[in-house]
Order: sequence, then structure tokens, then C-alpha cells
Amino acid sequence: MNEDDEIVRLTAWVRGRVQGVGFRWWVRSRALELGLAGSATNLGDGRVEVVAEGPRAGCRRLLEMLDGDAPGGVPGRPGAVTGVVDRWGAPRGEPSGFRER
Repeated sequence: MNEDDEIVRLTAWVRGRVQGVGFRWWVRSRALELGLAGSATNLGDGRVEVVAEGPRAGCRRLLEMLDGDAPGGVPGRPGAVTGVVDRWGAPRGEPSGFRER
């Protein structure tokens, strides 16, 4: 198995204007297209927490789409992202599918 196929867990905290603009729905759609499981959750401080598990390549691509300044960012992403902090780890066995919370 190569590194891109390794199953990993990505947790990303996205800040900016990302609540009340359809951002979690958009994240869910992109994650499902990439075959990832997890969730997108509004936090009380205005950020959105994204947890995704799946192949490293898919998680890396999702992170690129979340970060507006990253190469490969996606036009049409709702809201305005001003920063993303990410943490990588071992998978914990997210249930299949992707939830908005």
C-alpha cells in the first residue's frame, strides 16, 4: 500500500465567515465525492470543525478545498475562509457517510 492509500483521520478547524452560508453542506458534498466519512460541525466561536476519515489522498484534497489560499482551492465554496488549522492522526472508525452537525 502506498502512502496515498493509507487510511487517516483529518481534523480541520476552519475560521472566517463559514456559519450560516451553506459551508457545512458544501463540505459534506465534497467529502462524499471523495469517499470520506466524518462530520462538519459549527463551533460556538464561529469556526467549523471538519473531521474526515479515509485515504490520505482524499483527506489531503479536502484540506486543499477548505483552505482558500491553497493551490487547488475550489471556486464556488460558500462563505469566506480566513484560515485553516489541521491535525492528522490515526483513524478512529467514523461511521460511514458524512454528517452536518
